[in-house]
Amino acid sequence: MRIRALIATAALAFGSIAFAQDYPSRPITLVVPAPPAGATDVLARVLAEEMGKSLKQTIIVDNRPGASGMLGASAVARAAPDGYTLFLSHAAPIYYAPYMFSKVPYDVRRDFAFITEICSASLVLAVNKEVPARTMKEFVAWAQINKGKVAYGSYGVGSSSHLLNAHLSESRHLDMTHVAYKGEAPMIQDMIGGQIPMAIGTLGTMAPHIASGSLRPLAIIGETRLPELPNVPTMAEAGFSDDEFKPIGGVMLTAPAKTPAPILARLEKEARAAVQTTAMKSRFQAFGLVGMGNSSAEFRKNFEASGPVIQKLVQVSGAKVD
Repeated sequence: MRIRALIATAALAFGSIAFAQDYPSRPITLVVPAPPAGATDVLARVLAEEMGKSLKQTIIVDNRPGASGMLGASAVARAAPDGYTLFLSHAAPIYYAPYMFSKVPYDVRRDFAFITEICSASLVLAVNKEVPARTMKEFVAWAQINKGKVAYGSYGVGSSSHLLNAHLSESRHLDMTHVAYKGEAPMIQDMIGGQIPMAIGTLGTMAPHIASGSLRPLAIIGETRLPELPNVPTMAEAGFSDDEFKPIGGVMLTAPAKTPAPILARLEKEARAAVQTTAMKSRFQAFGLVGMGNSSAEFRKNFEASGPVIQKLVQVSGAKVD
């Protein structure tokens, strides 16, 4: 019996290696939990093109938005673990959903194989031109004087803009009011119009309004300053070194769990190489993103380390959905 088991195991391993050597022999589907034209979708299409060249195979982008990205994530979690269905996701369904929703139709640790984090998202904390503050410390002092009267916008309940501002309000005792929008565009329009004095958003959306003087950036929520805003300090440089003000998640590549190790290794190699291409770097710059392309082990380490921070942010913001 023992010999049979060893033979069966060897046959299975040999079959897996042979299968991986032929990979990919047909088009690959890249599921994206976001609608067309957004940052995640644009990055997915460039990544698909760059990886397609090296893999010598077509990669088809399949947009499946909905339920905070969980619809797309669920489809990938249930897909065959053969390397022909991949998941390019923003942070919500992988990093945030397990802490925000009581019922998540998958288990990230059990159902996904980590490949690489494509990039991290640096966000911009900005105020409209009517706010007198020109630094973060001046903003906090102004908000404390106007305690209970200051509102902040976000591009959705449970979004990074919501959770980070909720932490700022709670930790600095500002008693700010949250105003949730259905996206960044209407949030920015209300900032410009004076309905809300401040918000946290992406550089891509805020940049033209910062250039026109309608918005004033006070800090970058990221590890380093942005080349497009060299004079704007990071939150840490501004004196706000809380772990909660460090970027969490970004855009990441995963596959269904139990995908053969040789295929995962190939995908990791090609994805990390694609991150370094001129085409990908130009998109990162346009959206105010920071290219990463880390190893699968580093990706998993970041995921595990983020848990306590996200849990705290969700608790403070009241964003948990039962």
